[in-house]
Amino acid sequence: MAAHIGRRLRKGAATTAVAAAAVAALSASQAPGVTGEDNGRQAATGATAPVPDGPADGNATGNSPYYTDLPPLKSPAPSPSSGSGTSVSRGDAEAGIPATVLDAYKKAEAELRSAKPGCNLPWQLLAAIGKVESGHARGGRVDADGTTVGRILGPQLDGNGFALIQDTDDGAYDGNRTYDQAVGPMQFIPSTWAWAGRDGNGDAAKDPNNVYDAALAAGHYLCRNDWDMSTAGGLRSAILSYNNSQDYLDLVLNWLEYYRKGSHTIPDGTGRIPERRSDDDSHRTTSPKPSDPPRTKPAPKPHKPGNGNGGGETPRPKPPTPPTPPTPPTPPVPPTTPQTPTDLVDHLEDAGTGKLTAMAGDAFAERIGTRAETKVGKSVAKVRIRFTITGDTDTTFAGGETVATVATDAKGVALAPALQAGEKTGDFKVTAAVVGRSVKGVDYAATVTERAADALTGTGDTPLTCTPGGEFADQVQVKATYKGAVADKVAATATLVTSATDATENDKGPYFKSADGKPVRTLTGLRTDAKGVLTLPKLYADDTAGTFLLRITTTGGATLTVELKVAAAGADSTASATPSPSPSA
Repeated sequence: MAAHIGRRLRKGAATTAVAAAAVAALSASQAPGVTGEDNGRQAATGATAPVPDGPADGNATGNSPYYTDLPPLKSPAPSPSSGSGTSVSRGDAEAGIPATVLDAYKKAEAELRSAKPGCNLPWQLLAAIGKVESGHARGGRVDADGTTVGRILGPQLDGNGFALIQDTDDGAYDGNRTYDQAVGPMQFIPSTWAWAGRDGNGDAAKDPNNVYDAALAAGHYLCRNDWDMSTAGGLRSAILSYNNSQDYLDLVLNWLEYYRKGSHTIPDGTGRIPERRSDDDSHRTTSPKPSDPPRTKPAPKPHKPGNGNGGGETPRPKPPTPPTPPTPPTPPVPPTTPQTPTDLVDHLEDAGTGKLTAMAGDAFAERIGTRAETKVGKSVAKVRIRFTITGDTDTTFAGGETVATVATDAKGVALAPALQAGEKTGDFKVTAAVVGRSVKGVDYAATVTERAADALTGTGDTPLTCTPGGEFADQVQVKATYKGAVADKVAATATLVTSATDATENDKGPYFKSADGKPVRTLTGLRTDAKGVLTLPKLYADDTAGTFLLRITTTGGATLTVELKVAAAGADSTASATPSPSPSA
């Protein structure tokens, strides 16, 4: 994800020190020929030259949010056996990079070494950007080909706190036909991907959701304009072209330096997902210092009177009246920092969410509700709650995102967007957490089941008839529904059964043909079409005459039995004749 307009990283002394150290180290170690004055101008202006590889459309990510978690202050120690710059350490979990994602970074580095040798792109730079943009594809949630499990989308760029970018891809990449959204593990906006996209895994496709394609595209993007990553100036210019923010630059440089000192491979899907993003509402008002109490005036000195006649005997002075001591001023009460609604939250509670189950391809009827509460159970309004989907399904929120942020209403309840099931079945989890604060959250278990039908009806005349040894003129066709609606893509099985009470496969009578022409009396792996219709292959008959049964069943328990008759032309056979030998299997 990229920088959120008008926001800045929250920095303490440690953060500033780490960033400064990283910049200094990189400047010293990578650019001995570049002056400090030149480096300062590069960092301050972020100026970039025209882009030869494609249009100069601002930056790669459209200023969408990014993760702001900093690496640990203590970097992993490099392995003494490593001399290639890709040192290995197993001392810190943050140094672990999911195997497929790490492979994509290194393959991109190798290709750029050949395609643009003057760029000197280190894979650790791609890792640093990948960590900041998506947490290494959300902890390495990718399939064997490197495609993310579910799309990784930034918020829609509608100008509401972000850049305003109207739709440029007709929703092809981000599923949004109104505004663009940053897409994939390296968070490209569609207009940039249109010219910067690359095929990194050799499948003849350019997919921003594929970590190989995205990493290679990011490498080419960074290496345009003949920037040299081995110099501090070139490195800064490239990073700032990805997102023109000093905070973003400092953060990426921190992770780059961290990965240069050590990393190791971890299994896909086991990486840590960052917690803080640049759009977190975590700003606080600084308490002013109390003012100094007012000083009291000193007591007046006693007046020394004269004799009243210009000289002579001086009368005895009267003792001075002691001054009334001043009332000590009440010291001002220092103002306190006003608490925000987020500060009041002690924990989150489920707000009566029902069972979360849906069939593949359907929207979940139930929506997740989470309530923010104080320690004594009082609801808190205007608190931002982040809902995050994790698991092996391709379920998303409406709109295609796997992360959604919603503010609690007057009753303290945040209602998550509707869940939309994909085609992958199984269990997944939705986690609700308070944005900008670590408090007890809520996990919601959910399930995507197979598509199902509860009714089957025939669409043609029955029974179907055929002469012995011939073929049936009509094909069996049925329509599946679920609660009266079309049941599409539902799995089905067709079996020629022995009888109405015996569901075992019949060994004589009608049959289907396999690809090599052999008799088949059970078909599996069938699915209804988009209209819920299932059309079976052509049926044939052996020499056995009689009445036979074809039973069709679907996921969900729908069943239909179709009657088939085999009789000589003009005959009215209602019972099986003496079986003739069936065609050989």
